[in-house]
Amino acid sequence: MQINGLLGELIQALCCLPGVGPKSAQRMAFHLLQRDRQGAGNLARCLLEAVDKLQQCSVCRTLTEEKICAICASPSRDQSLLCIVENPADVWIVDQATFFAGVYFVLHGRLSPLDDIGPEELGLELLEQRFASGDVKEAVLATNSTVEGEATAHFIAELAHRHRVKASRIAHGVPMGGELEFIDSGTLAHAFNGRTDL
Repeated sequence: MQINGLLGELIQALCCLPGVGPKSAQRMAFHLLQRDRQGAGNLARCLLEAVDKLQQCSVCRTLTEEKICAICASPSRDQSLLCIVENPADVWIVDQATFFAGVYFVLHGRLSPLDDIGPEELGLELLEQRFASGDVKEAVLATNSTVEGEATAHFIAELAHRHRVKASRIAHGVPMGGELEFIDSGTLAHAFNGRTDL
């Protein structure tokens, strides 16, 4: 049965979430409308406010309400230690799972010639400026262990070496083909402690 009208639109809208198909979206929609209308209203308000107010940090490119995020603005963070990740979710995951005391740079993707994603799309000119400034002593490459993630890590390692910045790669525990978003915190902490030079 095809559901039309507002209910159909809501179900279609929920399908934009990763891993949510039509059946899951339908269950979510009916739950929110039948059992938690207050939760639905709060979700809608928070989502609209987030879309309106969240932007990229001008330094690291993670999501923030301010021009510069709390991590980049923190005087207790080691500005010479830069962790490079693929997306803003990885910043949260790494920061919660490890005792990483440095700062971050978010690529918003990975090199993928088949998808027309090159260095320009990842903001690598901004990253190279940070390397050239002399403030960064080590770049910790925490891209995903996919073919594209590995290629991106090697490309960035070459950029780092050009500017005499040490490049290290997170190591043990992250399976080939795995993504940081789905790795448990103990495994990720072990990977950070065992990082190796590239």
